[in-house]
Amino acid sequence: MKRRDFIQYTGLGAGALMVPSLLLGNDIPAEALLNPGMDVAIKKRMADVALNTAKSLGASYADARIGRYLNQYVFTREDKVQNVVNTESFGIGIRVIVNGTWGFASTNSVTEDGIKKATDQAVAIAKANSKIQKEEVKLAPVKSHGEVTWKTPIKKDFKDVPVSEKVDLLLSANAAALENGANYVNSGLFMVNEQKYFASTDGSYIDQDVHRIWPTFTVTAIDKASGKFKSRQAMSAPMGMGYEYMDGLASEKLKGPEGLNLYRNSYDIVEDAGVAAKQAKARLAAKSVEAGKYDLVLEPNHLGLTIHESVGHPLELDRVLGYEANYAGTSFATLDKWKTKNFKYGSDIVNLVADKTQVGSLGAVGYDDEGVKTKKWDLVRNGVLTNYQAIRDQVHMIDQNESHGCCYSQSWNDVQFQRMPNVSLEPGTEKYSIDDMIKDVEKGIYIAGRGSYSIDQQRYNFQFGGTVFYEIKNGKIVGMLDDVAYQSNTQEFWNSCSKICDKDDYRMFGSFFDGKGQPSQISAVSHGSSTTRFNGVNVINTGRKI
Repeated sequence: MKRRDFIQYTGLGAGALMVPSLLLGNDIPAEALLNPGMDVAIKKRMADVALNTAKSLGASYADARIGRYLNQYVFTREDKVQNVVNTESFGIGIRVIVNGTWGFASTNSVTEDGIKKATDQAVAIAKANSKIQKEEVKLAPVKSHGEVTWKTPIKKDFKDVPVSEKVDLLLSANAAALENGANYVNSGLFMVNEQKYFASTDGSYIDQDVHRIWPTFTVTAIDKASGKFKSRQAMSAPMGMGYEYMDGLASEKLKGPEGLNLYRNSYDIVEDAGVAAKQAKARLAAKSVEAGKYDLVLEPNHLGLTIHESVGHPLELDRVLGYEANYAGTSFATLDKWKTKNFKYGSDIVNLVADKTQVGSLGAVGYDDEGVKTKKWDLVRNGVLTNYQAIRDQVHMIDQNESHGCCYSQSWNDVQFQRMPNVSLEPGTEKYSIDDMIKDVEKGIYIAGRGSYSIDQQRYNFQFGGTVFYEIKNGKIVGMLDDVAYQSNTQEFWNSCSKICDKDDYRMFGSFFDGKGQPSQISAVSHGSSTTRFNGVNVINTGRKI
């Protein structure tokens, strides 16, 4: 599949531009996805070739990652299949420390000779880099885990489900959208299986089997008289689950305002597509918002993106230190603010956590790409900035001696570096529903789903849109709005947080294509929250011409 076609079919805009051709891998027949791949005993023997070669060439540390990346993508439009893509990428990446300096090389020749050559190259790169290295790499200690395995707890492997069944499901969703007033609809299924083997001179041999799935669509309704058109995206979230996510279990669904269905650990794409068509049509006649101050009621599928941009990225330690600036800037949350131990990132009820263990999340793995066992930790507690996201060679810079376990590479062919874990807002502790929250709002807007967004190079001043908007007056939804976006800055916004629904409303948003680095890499990450209210936020009208 050509990269240009991939971008066209996915409709992911800037997100798709970050997908390197390597992640698509080599085209294979669907049945080849069922090939079990290299035996774990052979992986261990091949990894030991890299580790032993590195040590013999003077490396003080080395790790090897053997990766097999399987992807299946299904794309449809109206009543037609646009493409079905099956790919495989397989190889090994070797990272070493020589003379206190990193070196990295990779190869798709996973043989003794191929691995020895790549290891020799990694060592040569480290030695060359060491001539200009000003400070030696300092690695936080990590214990040896021995030989261990971890697997995403799936119930249905997407590879076992016939392509015809997936196509039929997407075409049924398209038909539901068309029957309910959509003029155009495209839909897609992204399914990923990462088979990753990690070994290091610390004595760990870790075999992991990671699964992710993302069903999505966009429906468009047109007013032929005026030529206006409006769209509505899927209310699904990418998940770290198997194909069971597509079962559409009613028990995993919450009811939102105005017939909006809110999905948790199961997704009914046919139902959502039908509702989406009706809402896209309703947007054509929706009242344009009056700019001003509103209390915002933000549902998790929307708030997740705001968390991602205003919390996840600015609390990456490399951005804070200014080491990461090429891709989307640095951070306003500098070390001097953290060192005060009283910097108010948000109001007292704001508790933001990083968590690589969250079941069902995109970022859930047992061990990161440095062999560190993953965990959960605080970023903001009771509104106060308490920590960052850091890996083995960073934590000493914030006076800590244990990696947070958030080092990741998009493939065997890329070096691992600090990546955002799942970053989530903890739910409220008292019983409180969406209906309760709406009843407590005099003048507000309920926003669901993702929309356009913009944030500055320090992750501070921002603007966010959404998918659907409803006006709240005197505790009631009174109709649909359009042309809505809100503006704020990170600290002002999170300090305006006044109420959070309880755990019964907790859901996740996610991204398959979070970009970072130069050259850029992507990673998959989730953000959980319950519906949350922010008081007195500035809302602008995006449809008014100046």
